[in-house]
Amino acid sequence: MSSLSRELVFLILQFLDEEKFKETVHKLEQESGFYFNMKHFEDLVQGGEWDEVEKYLSGFTKVEDNRYSMKIFFEIRKQKYLEALDRHDRTKAVEILVKDLKVFASFNEELFKEITQLLTLENFRQNEQLSKYGDTKSARNIMLLELKKLIEANPLFRDKLNFPPFKASRLRTLINQSLNWQHQLCKNPRPNPDIKTLFTDHSCAAPTNGARAPPPANGPLVGSIPKSAGFPPMGAHAPFQPLVSPSPNAIAGWMTNANPSLPHAAVAQGPPGLVQAPNTAAFLKHPRTPTSAPGIDYQSADSEHLMKRMRVGQPDEVSFSGASHPANMYTQEDLPKQVVRTLNQGSNVMSLDFHPVQQTILLVGTNVGDIAVWEVGSRERIAHKTFKVWDIGSCTLPLQAALMKDAAISVNRCLWSPDGNILGVAFSKHIVQTYTFVPNGDLRQQAEIDAHIGGVNDIAFSHPNKTLSIITCGDDKLIKVWDAQTGQKQYTFEGHEAPVYSVCPHYKESIQAWLYDCLGSRVDYDAPGHWCTTMAYSADGTRLFSCGTSKEGDSHLVEWNETEGAIKRTYNGFRKRSLGVVQFDTTRNRFLAAGDEFLVKFWDMDSTNILTTADCDGGLPASPRLRFNREGSLLAVTTSDNGIKILANTDGQRLLRMLESRAFEGSRGPPQQINSKPPIVALGPVSNVSCPIAVNAERPDRILPAVSTSGLAPMDASRTPDVKPRITDESEKVKTWKLADIVDNGHLRALHLSDTDTNPSKVVRLLYTNNGIALLALGSNAVHKLWKWQRSDRNPNGKSTASVAPQLWQPANGILMTNDTNDGNPEEATACIALSKNDSYVMSASGGKVSLFNMMTFKVMTTFMAPPPAATFLAFHPQDNNIIAIGMEDSTIQIYNVRIDDVKSKLKGHQKKITGLAFSQSMNVLVSSGADAQLCVWSIDGWEKKKSRYIQPPANRSGTLVGDTRVQFHNDQTHLLVVHESQLAIYDGNLECLRSWSPRDALPAPISSAIYSCDGLLVYAAFCDGAIGVFEAESLRLRCRIAPSAYIPPSILPGPGRVYPLVVAAHPVEPNQIALGMSDGKVHVVEPLDADPKWGTAPPQDNGAHPAISAAPSAASNQASDQPTR
Repeated sequence: MSSLSRELVFLILQFLDEEKFKETVHKLEQESGFYFNMKHFEDLVQGGEWDEVEKYLSGFTKVEDNRYSMKIFFEIRKQKYLEALDRHDRTKAVEILVKDLKVFASFNEELFKEITQLLTLENFRQNEQLSKYGDTKSARNIMLLELKKLIEANPLFRDKLNFPPFKASRLRTLINQSLNWQHQLCKNPRPNPDIKTLFTDHSCAAPTNGARAPPPANGPLVGSIPKSAGFPPMGAHAPFQPLVSPSPNAIAGWMTNANPSLPHAAVAQGPPGLVQAPNTAAFLKHPRTPTSAPGIDYQSADSEHLMKRMRVGQPDEVSFSGASHPANMYTQEDLPKQVVRTLNQGSNVMSLDFHPVQQTILLVGTNVGDIAVWEVGSRERIAHKTFKVWDIGSCTLPLQAALMKDAAISVNRCLWSPDGNILGVAFSKHIVQTYTFVPNGDLRQQAEIDAHIGGVNDIAFSHPNKTLSIITCGDDKLIKVWDAQTGQKQYTFEGHEAPVYSVCPHYKESIQAWLYDCLGSRVDYDAPGHWCTTMAYSADGTRLFSCGTSKEGDSHLVEWNETEGAIKRTYNGFRKRSLGVVQFDTTRNRFLAAGDEFLVKFWDMDSTNILTTADCDGGLPASPRLRFNREGSLLAVTTSDNGIKILANTDGQRLLRMLESRAFEGSRGPPQQINSKPPIVALGPVSNVSCPIAVNAERPDRILPAVSTSGLAPMDASRTPDVKPRITDESEKVKTWKLADIVDNGHLRALHLSDTDTNPSKVVRLLYTNNGIALLALGSNAVHKLWKWQRSDRNPNGKSTASVAPQLWQPANGILMTNDTNDGNPEEATACIALSKNDSYVMSASGGKVSLFNMMTFKVMTTFMAPPPAATFLAFHPQDNNIIAIGMEDSTIQIYNVRIDDVKSKLKGHQKKITGLAFSQSMNVLVSSGADAQLCVWSIDGWEKKKSRYIQPPANRSGTLVGDTRVQFHNDQTHLLVVHESQLAIYDGNLECLRSWSPRDALPAPISSAIYSCDGLLVYAAFCDGAIGVFEAESLRLRCRIAPSAYIPPSILPGPGRVYPLVVAAHPVEPNQIALGMSDGKVHVVEPLDADPKWGTAPPQDNGAHPAISAAPSAASNQASDQPTR
């Protein structure tokens, strides 16, 4: 219920109390739960009306709510029981004991037994604790004092014990003011109006001589209404109230310059499952209330329109003053229904937004915190960022605690600024991040804001005072406004009584905050079903729509009459029980689209029935998310396999063909003029073409065309430039793949990390810290080493790079992080390591106890799990840092709670030691792998085994596979990378092998290690001859081969096959940077050159065979191979 509705209840309570409707007053207090009348409660207790006491309490709390509530109900029922015993009414006492007091037995069985034993006593005062029990009246008074203390301490009664202070007869005063306002808006107001009813709007009859009478001076308009009709008397209780315009406040004043030209800036979307009903305070937008000065004509064009509306009384036909909806010359053919592109994002898409200028650029946010920018014309993902906190040190303690408890984070909303130069991302925990979008596709960090406590549910851009601001709302019941450039807070709007899940910048005079909870409206009026997911204005900003799905699955798409706060039109065609939260969007001031029943449904804004549907060739979820581009020629729709389908109409298809033609033209040679305007003459008039974009000299292939489809519709298709794709011949392919074999250090950037150890042990485990600025290595001698990149003139951002050497870091006391070895030989043990999500501590083992180290001091915080058996693999639970899955040498998996030092479960299913563990939060499973080459899937809920499968040997290998097998989930949390010395393989959640690759041709040696890149697009594999393979993650096609001679300095390059990477680590942010832990104890960081920032080129998509790399044979390519140490 909205705050205004809540205040209305208090006004009604005051009115009922003044009119002596006592029973009704207390009934409304109980049913609303807004005001606990302590005086009424005392009267009930002192009168012994126990059933009424509990009935009144039930409107505010229940027995099981908290310990205060439990104590309140216990004291009341105990008193009722003792009074029955005092009356010697044993039957009633037994009934109270069984029906009322037995519920407390589960909380305190001994107390319940003692109460039961009172039945055996002739006088319960024989019990020592009840020996001072007096008479009934004094006992009730003593209990009442205790109850009042419990009620005042109970948080459920907070803010409900005091009636708000306001003047007497306030409801009558407001009605008088309303009637006076109606009378002043009469076209022919009479001096002494005869108002006989409140059920209809007041309107004076026109005078017979046609003259207009002056409005009355202050005076009451409501006379005494007899009570005979059942309505209480409404006598004049106060002088007539003069009305003034509401004073401009922060909400009404700072949004006056909002840009109305972009159709999507007004769309706001809340998190699925948490979104409810929209509400508006319409009076904030139209402060046109006339003053009380007599003799002034208040009628302007707007007020005339308003008075006509009030006289006619037809809210369904009302629109904003001056806003009309001319018939648009559109047909069904203008709807984008043809699937023209399919994009694979890799994880569940939570939010979409097309660029406001570049019509084919799509921004995407996912459930794992990733954001990506796609050029849908070329199907290229031109930018990708995984979630990370940029500066954890400047974050608030609640955020740091939230990330430490559970590092999982989702994108709640992502969208472009009105000019498309900035994008904003609202996350499910505290954070808002903004990036500057560079025309070559790069995203540059701009501002990180610790905006709200809890989730940031929505974000919007606006232009108050001609400067760009960001509006956010969150679980902390606040709306905040920030400077988009600096991230400085400008305003905070408080007073909401529930989490704010959506904000919608109004195009006209104010910002509107739409607040929701499961009770319904938080401000002014209720949406159907009391839930709302999305709101959007039409492109011209004159029509407001909302779409919501209730907890029961009922969906409602409606158009609102903003001025009236009423529903103007309800659209039909939704499934009776929708299978998800329905999302929608608008386009062209004419069409609506919503995702429902595995379809996209379209409506004409002026008709309530479905216009048409599109199944998008199948593959949609029950309630797909969708988004139009600005001109409605393209529609992005999410798919059930973590992808996006792009639908297009004729204009959209023409736009994509035009961009493809330009791409082919550009491939024929360098552009003749870098800043030349797009060749639009042959295409007819094209509006909204952006100004020329500066070309990045390093990446000319990434310039994004600025094209609008306005004006393309009337063009004849024959006038489109006829440009045939240029077919690359085989010689060019061979040339391309020659470049994919990197054999010397001039084709990449490699850095050998310095080490003070003159005889280092082989690196058996290596990983980047989650912030990406440090590398942690574990040697076979059980000693850890940490390298940190520092800020410097050469590296001002302090990021990891192969251009600047990091510092081998140690605390001042010189202590080393050394694992317990259980007096054994650590060289023979299976080492394991896991880093906490906030980089504050590391868990590690080298054949002895598992040690927990502080990453700042290197001190051991605790040890546990003494062998035998020894720990062989560690993995943190994705939702709780205190829960760890520990793979053991005896083939079991132990689910261990660090906080309480307890093994929750022991999982059995493997035959040999555990060599890999991976959690999938979206699938709610743990996948394990062992030296028996077996994969097992375990349910996180009950830790039961769901499925198991042995990996199959490749075609060139016979017999049963054995040896270390590693597993890693892709970013989409459904595809699994399986690594064995004999193969790389991609499995789905059902352990079905989708594709595999085995060593051959240019990479014949056994595989020693492999890992996904941070963006999930590549797989890096290390081989026992020292080579590195870079593969396409989706197809496992070879993209690039790196010979050891390219990254190992010539001065330390050993003989063939003697040194190779035991482990490869992928940078958490930079997808093209890797680190290699070597068998000789060295660590190397490797990345491409700036001039060519990717590894090789994508292999041909039309050929399933893995291309052989034609290159001059290098010394490394024919090196003998050694089996990896297992």
